[in-house]
Amino acid sequence: MIITIIVFIVILGLLVFVHEFGHFYAAKKSGMRVLEFGFGFPPRLIGLQKVDGKWKVIFGHPKSSSNQTVEQAGQAPSDSTIYSINAIPLGGFVKIWGENNEHEEDPRSFINRPFWARFATLIAGVTMNWLLGAVLFSLILIVGFKVPTDAKITLPKAAIVSESQIIIDQVLKGTPAAGAGLKAGDVILSVDSTAFENVDKIREYLLENKGKVFSFRIERGSEVKAVEVSSIANPTENQGPTGIVIGDFKKVRVPFFAGVKAGFVNTAKLTGEIFVGLGKLFYSKDALSQVGGPVKIGQLVGEARHYGFLALAEFTAFISVNLAIFNLLPIPALDGGRLLFLIIEKIRGKKNNRSIEQKAIAWSMAVLLILIFLVTIKDVKGF
Repeated sequence: MIITIIVFIVILGLLVFVHEFGHFYAAKKSGMRVLEFGFGFPPRLIGLQKVDGKWKVIFGHPKSSSNQTVEQAGQAPSDSTIYSINAIPLGGFVKIWGENNEHEEDPRSFINRPFWARFATLIAGVTMNWLLGAVLFSLILIVGFKVPTDAKITLPKAAIVSESQIIIDQVLKGTPAAGAGLKAGDVILSVDSTAFENVDKIREYLLENKGKVFSFRIERGSEVKAVEVSSIANPTENQGPTGIVIGDFKKVRVPFFAGVKAGFVNTAKLTGEIFVGLGKLFYSKDALSQVGGPVKIGQLVGEARHYGFLALAEFTAFISVNLAIFNLLPIPALDGGRLLFLIIEKIRGKKNNRSIEQKAIAWSMAVLLILIFLVTIKDVKGF
């Protein structure tokens, strides 16, 4: 459980950090003043800021003579960004001067930058999440992944398919296999010096000799090792003598350039499927039951972790693309809502009412938090 929580925090942190880096990079390139780019969420532990050509170390949040921070006092900030490490390691954040459409007197405030500069800054976060998903999908194809021999999937023309292998798909907790150190993803080369043609032959052998100690010869990455596994004389119906779930798999690998192309194409297809799924969700009578929150995602992380690094990478890619699409929804509290306000401003030819925008963002954020709370309660009950 602890390892799953740590992995969940790492994945969530990566997704948020990549998203915020997109905003940061676009804002910098478009000439906006960026107050701070932080890893993790406040309170700030330590920061670095370049002042007069020299890097200055900042601890916490120093106060001015009026006992206020620069932002609280409404003073123009330094042109130099603070790069900080913060106490809560859940991603990151970026503070852009005038990001809430204030400080109209400053030409480098967000509100005073050209339309396309603001548009690029707002959309950069979702773009980075989408690209992260595409890159991870591409890497999975290039490194190679395992699929069931009988799986009906369409592979890229350039795909290189290996011969079928018998692979441990899952190791049940508290079983002899788990105690012996067998892991999901291990390739079974032989049992008691006998190489078997398929999973049915191994299952038959294990059942016929239940209660004995088996000598497994397995391949894990580039390592081949022998593992002694005891077995249960009278296993339960769904457990088996050793506690492993096995299957016939083949490894599929795609050359670099073909893998990159296929990764981006697959990400584009997934994007379309997500949009279709969201459309159906809005018309569904039980929409809440079809949505998962942090608890559900954490549960899925735990399941993916048992299948190895590539499974976690695939899950991270899937969540990253979903996060990108979700953030594009025209909800005021999200990037999509901010983009909508910006487009309306462009069409009208004058700035929107800042008070109305802020109220819309506040109310929509409250609604989102309530929905997250309800979804979390639903997930906890079904956990």
